[in-house]
Amino acid sequence: MGRDDFLIAPSNQDAVAWIDLWPNWPAPALVIYGSPACGKSHLAEVWRARAEAVMLGAEDVRRSTPEELSARGQHLVMDGADALIGAVETEKKLFHLYNMMKEEKRSLLLTLNDAPVHRAFTLPDLASRLRAAPAVAIREPDDALLSAVLVKLFNDRQLRVGADVMAYILPRMERSFEAVRCFVDRLDERAMTEKRPVSVALAKTVVDEMASGGG
Repeated sequence: MGRDDFLIAPSNQDAVAWIDLWPNWPAPALVIYGSPACGKSHLAEVWRARAEAVMLGAEDVRRSTPEELSARGQHLVMDGADALIGAVETEKKLFHLYNMMKEEKRSLLLTLNDAPVHRAFTLPDLASRLRAAPAVAIREPDDALLSAVLVKLFNDRQLRVGADVMAYILPRMERSFEAVRCFVDRLDERAMTEKRPVSVALAKTVVDEMASGGG
């Protein structure tokens, strides 16, 4: 999850630029948004390490007061902040925490699946704060990035995959990070269960299963 392992491409270079811009953000918070598995969590971890920030989860927010959350660290990350939106109690905590960070000139990074402008907030004050904050998208990947992500995921699982398999997969799979991750998971599981090498035939089986919605 380090910076060297994050694959920079046109779909995410704007988000990377905002991470590199810190600590000169024009607001106390930055929102990075995009579809599941697009790299939001990885980029949030890159910033966490750079800013020596503390990572908070939804349960941390539910169980703690804004003051307790603020005391966790100078700078904070809320990965998967979607879970906090839509409930009055967690939105109030996030609102008060945002104000504390602003008053004390500290930084807060949030990741969401959608831009704040497209989210239905319960608390208008929080909506106005987050919709006014910089929000940068990680867009769906192009073929070059999809190929690089496939190679990385295969390498992470120590799977040997030939160029013929890659050439078969790319034109036939859904163009999303989530689909890539799901495909590699299923292919790895099939290869281990059936004790088969990764081949075009095995890739075709998994592609067909996913296209038909099969397990």
